[in-house]
Amino acid sequence: MSTQTGPTPGRDLAGYLRSYVQEMAFGDEEPNVVMDRYHTPDIAWHSDGLHLDRERLAAHARPARRTVTSCALDIHDTLACGDRVAARFTLHAVTRGRTIATEIHMFGRLAPDGRLRRVDQLTRTLDTEQHR
Repeated sequence: MSTQTGPTPGRDLAGYLRSYVQEMAFGDEEPNVVMDRYHTPDIAWHSDGLHLDRERLAAHARPARRTVTSCALDIHDTLACGDRVAARFTLHAVTRGRTIATEIHMFGRLAPDGRLRRVDQLTRTLDTEQHR
């Protein structure tokens, strides 16, 4: 069980989104430590039909830490009901001078301690000229 006192998906979904993205992209801790703070060890993350387990999610962070120079979130909607959460947000990431904007629709299921145990999300890349 997590001993975290900061934002968990179940307590503060917008805070979780901001903290998780910043810690995974720019944090000093190992990605697995960050993962465990916010997600259960058996996290099942499904993004655009691709299943990512804990190891694949952590592995995804390592190249991002080398290439992402800044990132920001525009959180449009969040909703929590019982053990379920949902969010619609836009992630703006700068990699090697190029800005990428991705709209994300995320649906999650929480563990009793407030961490995420399952995520289903759909994404689409936006035209960055229209979304500055």
